[in-house]
Amino acid sequence: MTKSQLVSREDQEAFSAITERLHQIEYQIGEACAKCGRDRNDITVMAVTKTVAPKYINFVVEQGITLLGENRAQELTEKYDDYLLKQENIHFIGHLQTNKVRQIIDKVCLIQSVDSLRLAQEINRQAEKRDRMMDVLLEVNIGQEARKSGISAGEVLPLAESVLQLSNLRLRGLMAIPTVEHPERDFANMEELFHELQAKFSDSASMDILSLGMSGDYPLAIEHGSTLVRLGSAIFGPRKCVL
Repeated sequence: MTKSQLVSREDQEAFSAITERLHQIEYQIGEACAKCGRDRNDITVMAVTKTVAPKYINFVVEQGITLLGENRAQELTEKYDDYLLKQENIHFIGHLQTNKVRQIIDKVCLIQSVDSLRLAQEINRQAEKRDRMMDVLLEVNIGQEARKSGISAGEVLPLAESVLQLSNLRLRGLMAIPTVEHPERDFANMEELFHELQAKFSDSASMDILSLGMSGDYPLAIEHGSTLVRLGSAIFGPRKCVL
C-alpha cells in the first residue's frame, strides 16, 4: 500500500500487528537455525493466504515476503488480479482435484500437493498445452491419517519415478503436514525420506525443496531440514474471514 492511500485505523492496527509478527518470525527462525547450525538464507517463508484479503497480502509483500501459498483454486482465481506478486511467486498448496488444474496452471509456479499419478498426468497435460514446465512436490501423508490427503512414505519413490517421466513436470521435493500428537517424529521421518529421494534421483532431478512447518511448529520443522515454511496465522493473526 502506497503512502498516498488513505488507511483506516483498523487497517493501521492490522498492519502494525503483522509487522510485529514478521519480526517475531524472523527471530524464531534465527533461533532455530542457530540451534541446528543452518543458514537463515536456506529457509523460505511462505505467506499462506487462505481467506486473507489482498490488501493484507500485498502489505506483507511490501515488507519483504516473496512467496504466497493458496489452498483453493476458486479463491486464487478471484484474488489473483489484486496481487502484487504473480505466477512466479505463488504456489498452490491445497488438495487439488484434476478438474481444477486448468484453473490454476497459469497462475502458479509450483504445485505442492501432488498425491497421485493421475493428478500428475493432468498437470503435465495442462502444462504441455501451455508450453510450460511446472514444478511440483509430492504430498506425503507421513502420519497415515485417514482425514488427510497424500501418499504413504512407501509410495514416494515409485511415484517419483513415474513423475520424472512426464515431460512438462519438474519434481522438486516433498511436502507434508505432521500429526498433532507426534510432530517431531513425523518431521524426522520426512527429513530421512527427503534425503533418500535426493540420493536416488541426484543424477536426474534437483530435489531441493522440503516443505514442512506451519504456524504452530515451524521452528521444529527447520531443525529437521525444512527449506520452506508455510505460515498463515503466524503472519496474519488468528484466522478469520477477512475477504
